[in-house]
This record gives sequence, structure tokens and C-alpha cells, in this order.
Amino acid sequence: MQNQKRVLIDFVSPNLNNGEFAIKRVLNEYVTVMAHVLADGHDVLGASVLYKHENERSWKEVRMTDKSNDEWEASFKVSKQGMYLYRVQGWVDYALNWRYGTIRKIEDGQKVTSELLEGVSYLEAILKKANASEKEFLKSCISEFGNKAKYEAAIDQVKSDRLYKIFFKYPQKILANNTEPFQVYVDRERARFSTWYEFFPRSASEKVGQHGTFKDCERLLPRIAQMGFDTLYFPPIHPIGEVNRKGKNNTTEATKDDVGSCWGIGSAKGGHKSIHPQLGDLSDFKALIKKAKSHGLEIAMDYALQAAPDHPWVKDHPEWFKWRPDGTVQYAENPPKKYQDILPIYWESDDFKKLWKECKSILEFWIDCGIEIFRVDNPHTKPFYFWNWIISEIKKKHPNVIFLAEAFTRPKVMQQLAKQGFTQSYTYFCWRNTKQELIDYVEELTKTEQREFMRPNFWPNTPDINPYHLQGANESKHIIRYALAATLSSNIGIYGPVFEYMLSDALPGKEEYLNSEKFQISNYDWTLENKLTTIISKINAVRQEQKALRQTNNIKFCELENDQLLAFYKWDDEKESELLIVISLDPYYTQQGNVRLPMEELQISADHYIQVHDLITGSSYHWNAEWNFVELHPALPFHIFRIQKQI
Repeated sequence: MQNQKRVLIDFVSPNLNNGEFAIKRVLNEYVTVMAHVLADGHDVLGASVLYKHENERSWKEVRMTDKSNDEWEASFKVSKQGMYLYRVQGWVDYALNWRYGTIRKIEDGQKVTSELLEGVSYLEAILKKANASEKEFLKSCISEFGNKAKYEAAIDQVKSDRLYKIFFKYPQKILANNTEPFQVYVDRERARFSTWYEFFPRSASEKVGQHGTFKDCERLLPRIAQMGFDTLYFPPIHPIGEVNRKGKNNTTEATKDDVGSCWGIGSAKGGHKSIHPQLGDLSDFKALIKKAKSHGLEIAMDYALQAAPDHPWVKDHPEWFKWRPDGTVQYAENPPKKYQDILPIYWESDDFKKLWKECKSILEFWIDCGIEIFRVDNPHTKPFYFWNWIISEIKKKHPNVIFLAEAFTRPKVMQQLAKQGFTQSYTYFCWRNTKQELIDYVEELTKTEQREFMRPNFWPNTPDINPYHLQGANESKHIIRYALAATLSSNIGIYGPVFEYMLSDALPGKEEYLNSEKFQISNYDWTLENKLTTIISKINAVRQEQKALRQTNNIKFCELENDQLLAFYKWDDEKESELLIVISLDPYYTQQGNVRLPMEELQISADHYIQVHDLITGSSYHWNAEWNFVELHPALPFHIFRIQKQI
């Protein structure tokens, strides 16, 4: 089929897999669309971005600007949760092309009587669209264009800015070309900015060796809220399997007193829709959710799709598991790790439709109880298309729901999970320790296509990861790691109180905790406060106050010729909040150097100076040079400077 369209639209960005997946935004953010828009010849072109929310009938339009070299750009704001569609439209703008050519001839001294008569048709075409004052102006132009006695007045009108604006406002889109629609999914702000605190409810009791309850958890809510956390994440709260139950330190032989791993879900007491009886009942859990909200906290649940050998599914739905010839099921493995207390789900089951439906009903059950955040365990061991389906289905009815992907696996697998719909993603931050490693990784997350779909969540530690650099680490090292996480990423989390109490004993040669809380009840003095709890609280307060830290992508690393000092500039889209952060990576010795201000990004020159105000200590400094001296001590190894520009 022949195509009369002359405008070609190419290299539209952002888009993922040619529109197969949605890019991500949160409420009131902008989507800046860029595209190559070109045609044969030298005609004047027009281009727009058309966009609408999925529930709207009509498209809104924002005109694109040719930045240079046929590269066009426009931005639109997303103001509703859910899916938006956007497309690029391009056309030859015959009216503006006529005006441009006519002006060129006038400037060359040519007579344009014929061109003026030609222009009348462009004026008449938009009379019906114009408002009253515009119609009056257009009629005046029509009269003058056809009157040789008013030739000078007519060419003045051709060159007038007013005629240009009217042509631009009412384009005739003859043979306009449109791209296929692309998608952007819009979440609530918690998707972009969250501060997670994880602890095991069964370790919340004040009495040594006694199983904690949801009532015990209520006692701890003020402490967590006062430290500035907004999301309280619990490992699985369901009944724990008794068959093949794990003992302390992951031993395969459990005693009668061993509580087992809470990820070994399911027993005769129930499965994924049940609560461990020693924690309380459903009414206790709902009361905890309500109490947490009164402290500004959301409860996040663990969504772990696996089953203990005595999970009700094993008896009621044996087809959901893969049985070997001897009548047993291969337990879960992630070599060299073995999970003898867990049976993996058989996703290739012929009964997969009922399986998927049951998995969806688990989420719906807890959403009905008031849960809107789920940390998903090992999503990379389940089919990608399953996640695409279940997340899409849930978010159709529950757009507030947030899914965090707990996947420490290959980069492209983690990225694919984010594309398939996960709201946030665990990252490799735990293992990025040197200055160059940190810069390279953050640049990858914020300066490549990943910024459009993968929202990082930086955790210094987790129950599964006791990183080597924290094993036996001093207070300064813990402060450094929290400061890095909290300023580089807008989504962060810690596993506590292990982190703030610096409990880092490890199994020899492994990044695993000795006497891991995954397999036993631990007891803590939850009233203990130390320097680390104070610093964490202050940093979290700054994160709440400064918009620059409520997002991740606006970051520029600054020159600082000391490999033990990391400096970067962060800002919000409106530049209402501009910060300079300097962090020492040395937990033992004082480090100093000269940091180069990002003059172009700050839009300041040599005749300006700035004032930097340390948001942690309250100290202020006046800087009137491009390079400025900084010194950091292990006792307080970071600055968070608010930048105030002066003339």
C-alpha cells in the first residue's frame, strides 16, 4: 500500500521495547518526549505529543520544539494514577511554510502579490476555529492580501508575530503521521520515595526467648516512626511448616523448640492466607495496620510463592508441584544454598490457570485487610509473564499497591522484572564499596534507559546479606553506608535493629549472619539509643524535608581528586531544593580535598558565590570559588549541604 505521508517519525524516547512495556512515573512528574521528526525537502514541519489517561476519551496535545538537527522535544505532566498513553504526531505545516517562504522572498526584494493571494486560502481555513478577535484580524488580512493598494500593509501582516501565533495555534494537519501509542504507568509518590525498616515480629517480645506478637510490635511503632521510617516491612507472618523444619543456623535437624524459617510457609494451621497463631489473629493484625498508620507507617508484607512440605496446597493441589518417580518432590535450591523446608511451585503445571488465580487471591486477601505494599521474595524464580499478568491485574483495581522485587541475580533478569511491572527493585548496592564502583553503578541506574523503569531501593544489609565490609565494622563504617544509601537513592531500607546496633557476627567465610534471625527468635533491648540511631534519625528527617532527596535520577558527581571522598550534586525538578553531598569512604582516618562545584548546573559564574549550610550540624560556609576545601573525620564522615546562591 502506498503512503502519501511525508513526515517520518523515528527514535521516539522514552519507550521500552517499542512500547511493549510502560515507563514509570509518579503523580505530578513530567514525561519529556524526544523524537526525530523529518521530511523530504525544506518544508516547515509541526509536531506534537498527544497524551491521555487510559480512562479519558480525548487526547490532550502539547506542541514539540525542534531543538536542533531534526530532534524535537516536549513534556507533559501526569496528574492521575494509572496508565497513560502518549504518541508523537508530525505534519508538514503548509501555512507556516507559506509564511516562511513568502518572508524570504520579501527580504530578497521580490514582489509577492501572487503569494498573498495564495495565503488567503490558509487564512480562510482557520476562520471557523478562531476566536472573535482572531477572526477580525484574519478578515482584515484577507482583505489586504487581495488589495494591491494595501500591499505594504499586507506584507507587514505576513511578517507579523500575531499571524505566526495564529497559524501555530490552529495547524492544518494534512496527511499527519502518528506513531503507535506508548505507555507510562503512574504510581503514588511512595513508589519513588520510601524509607523501609525491617524486623521480625517474633523477635519483638520484651521477654527473652518468648515469641513476639503483633501487640509487641505495636509497642515498637513509636521508635520506628521517630527514627524517620515510613514503611515497616515484616518477613512472612504465616504458619511455618513442621516437616523438614530448619534448626538454628540453617541446620537440617530441628529440635522441638526450634521455630523454623518463616519463609517455609504453611502447615496444618494454614497457608498464605493464615497468620502464625503465636503472632496473634487477623483482628490483631488489622489493629496493627491501623495503629501503624496513626504513626505515619505503612506495613509491607512478604509475598513468597513457595510452600513447606505440609502446606495445605500440597494435599489439596498436588498438581501444583512436580513429583519424582519415588513420590517425593525436589526441594528448592539456589546452589550452593539448599532449602529442604521449601517445595518449589511447578509453574509448568497443566493446572496453571487455577494456580495463578489462587496466587492473585492471596494478594487480594491482604489488600482487603489494608496492605498496599508487598516485598516479593525471589521473583526471578517465577515466570516473567506471570508477574506481568498478576501485577497488571492487581493494579487495575488497586493502583496504590507497590511491589518490591527481591532479586539479587543477573542484571538483565533484574531489569526484566522491573519492565514487567515491579514498582521498586533491590540492587547491587550492598556490593558497591569503592568510589568508582559507586559512581559507575549510580550512573548506570540514572543515566541510561534504566532510569525510565527501574526504581532502585538501596539496602546496606538484609537478613540474607551480611556484607563482608560490615562484618566487624566500626560505627563510622555503618554511618557511611547509611549516608550513601540515603542520599544516592530515594528508596532505601535497613534490616534492624541488627544494622543500627552493629550486630555483624558472621558464619566464617560467608556473607551470612551467625545465629541468623531467619531460623530463631532473637532478643533485643529496643530502648537502646546510640549515635547511629541519632544519625539515622537526622538523615531521615533531611530526606523528608529536602525534595532533592525524594528522587534518585537528578544527580551529578563532582570532581574531587581523592578516592576516599565522594561528592555529588542533587536537585529536584523545580530546583527548589539543591544539595551538595560529600561522603568519606574511610571509616578510620581523616580525609580532605578540594571539590569542584558544578558551575553550569548551578547556573553560577565566577562573580557569584554560594552559601552552603550543613543540614546535620547546622554549620554554614561561604564559598566564592569553583574549587573548595572539605575535610571529613570518621566521627561524622559526611556533609549534606543545602546550597543557597548569592550574587
